[in-house]
Amino acid sequence: MMPAKKYFYLALGWFSLITGIIGIYLPLLPTTPLVLLAAWCFSKSSERFHNWLLNHKFFGPIVRDWQSEDGIPRRSRNRAILFMWVGMSISMLIVYRFWATIGLITIGTCVSIYLLRLPVREDQQD
Repeated sequence: MMPAKKYFYLALGWFSLITGIIGIYLPLLPTTPLVLLAAWCFSKSSERFHNWLLNHKFFGPIVRDWQSEDGIPRRSRNRAILFMWVGMSISMLIVYRFWATIGLITIGTCVSIYLLRLPVREDQQD
């Protein structure tokens, strides 16, 4: 891989991960997709950072679940859908613009359909 491309993916990976961490505290930033983007970028640029992310206490399970062919935990999927709709409903009330509401409903519907079509596995009892 060309060094410039490697550094681009590395920088994008860190930007995505940091933005995802901020998204834990700001409801309008999606944490999970940004962590998954970071994992993909690190897989293209740095084996060390990719392995670090896979073994991370909080972010590792997100990436491993996504990469697993067993599917995502049903409880996680349902929570993701619930929190997404709660966050978008709050955004619709705050913004209160017709086209923004239509856009959010369209996006929310598409993401919900996508998540509902993913393979799921039953949650493991600890």
